[in-house]
Amino acid sequence: MKTLSQKNNPHVQAFFDQTTNTISYVVSDVETKQCAVIDSVMDYEPYGATISFESAQKIVDHIKSNDYILEWILETHVHADHISAAKYIQEKCGGKIGISNHITEVQNVFGDVFSDDEVLLRDGSQFDVLFNDDETFMIGSINAQALYVPGHTPADVAYYIGDVLFVGDTMFMPDYGSARCDFPGGSPEKLYDSVFKLFALPEMTRVFVCHDYLPEGRKEYIFETTLGDEKTNNIHLRNSVLKEDFIALRSARDATLGMPKLIIPAIQVNIRGGVVPKNSGGKMKLIIPINSIFSKKVYS
Repeated sequence: MKTLSQKNNPHVQAFFDQTTNTISYVVSDVETKQCAVIDSVMDYEPYGATISFESAQKIVDHIKSNDYILEWILETHVHADHISAAKYIQEKCGGKIGISNHITEVQNVFGDVFSDDEVLLRDGSQFDVLFNDDETFMIGSINAQALYVPGHTPADVAYYIGDVLFVGDTMFMPDYGSARCDFPGGSPEKLYDSVFKLFALPEMTRVFVCHDYLPEGRKEYIFETTLGDEKTNNIHLRNSVLKEDFIALRSARDATLGMPKLIIPAIQVNIRGGVVPKNSGGKMKLIIPINSIFSKKVYS
């Protein structure tokens, strides 16, 4: 893997959504005032099927109050546990919505599951930029790279920006471990390889995770660590763990996990770049598939 020599380092502002245990980020270049948003959250109340944007509006307000120029709205993958507010933020602040070019693999899996009177294009055209594996780009004057890290899903990327790494769901805080790999196209073997790919970066690299779940014994949410800490202390994937042992551990753990609460609305919206699908009359709607892939342990 060829990585960048880093120029400048970004300012990182975190936004925690306790309903979904998601941490979104605004990453800014203080010199140019340009910034990126990573893994935003749309508020969704499942019992009344109501969407709102209080969480996303906090990000919008932060951008505007600091006179930032929003250059990128980045997704680490198609999330199954929260709904993206990428389109809402774009409408308020501009910017390009980016995701891995492997998004098409995920769209192909779920296109038929959620087929209705609206045809889902499966070419990734709902997004402005589809990053090639390990493609480089800029946030203001700061070097950035979309590192392809499949395993949790087939379309995960980690964003290496300055001295900072945003890992999405590829790994969590060291005391919580790793992401599940039982989604379609997921693979514990690939996740292991992806994490060790990231371990090749400098140990002092700051790591920001997408979720925190308060593992037993910890009383406060934490979202920042370092690669050195992950390599030494991650309970699932420290650098002394053998691949076959991780595969056995991850597979056994995944077999016990239930379906994410928001997976059905989240997948429908997130494969569309944060756009809620509409019926032929132009009204927003979501499909609830019965006895579909979501009813089977393969995607639980």
